[in-house]
Amino acid sequence: MRTPLIAGNWKMHLARQPAGALARDVAALVRDVPGVDVALCPPATALDAVGRALAGTRVLLGAQTMHWEAQGPYTGEISAPMLVDLGCKTVIVGHSERRIFFGELDTAVGLKAAAAIAHGLTPIVCVGEAFSERGRGETAAVIARQLGAVLALVPAAAVAGLVVAYEPVWAIGSAGPVRRKRQAREHRRVPGTAGDRRGAGRRRQPGRLRVRRDRSGRGAVAWRVRALEARRACDSVVERVGR
Repeated sequence: MRTPLIAGNWKMHLARQPAGALARDVAALVRDVPGVDVALCPPATALDAVGRALAGTRVLLGAQTMHWEAQGPYTGEISAPMLVDLGCKTVIVGHSERRIFFGELDTAVGLKAAAAIAHGLTPIVCVGEAFSERGRGETAAVIARQLGAVLALVPAAAVAGLVVAYEPVWAIGSAGPVRRKRQAREHRRVPGTAGDRRGAGRRRQPGRLRVRRDRSGRGAVAWRVRALEARRACDSVVERVGR
């Protein structure tokens, strides 16, 4: 049985001291919550402080992005070995904001996911369509393309270790019953898409994929509710600090 995952993407918010303080508060809040994994993904500059705050707790440390190379002339980037050295256990790859604002392509997301797995990190792979693509009825094709680029580079034996986050660009910052209904439908498509991409002989693996739901959040107090709400259609939730 898959364990639900709650991952907090803090985006470009919080310096070291307030990030460490919030991490301690979150760790205390979820200390006695059973049957769920919890991860925090602060900005790179706060990874060390948050990692120290989470030491000895059940909360995992995660990063918001990484480069696929272990080292090299990549100004401003951070590699998987560097994240591991900081104590990270997971990393977000292919977030819509990385795709939109930094031109991150499907192939790059696949390379990042493969590199993360190779260095012992669990990649949280973000997929999802833009509003115009949904309007043209291309949702399934977009998800298949984005997920296919990852599955083409990830070893078959490692597919079950992926976390897939359905994060439609049109839904960022929105809420309500329409959004929940649509997201639930797409969540159920992801394992089938993975099975199609891997071939009939490997279809059991995608059934163990964790499919994450992306929702805006305003603090750790909402996490327990979001986890329970997500279990029907998906296995994981992301809460975000700010926008």
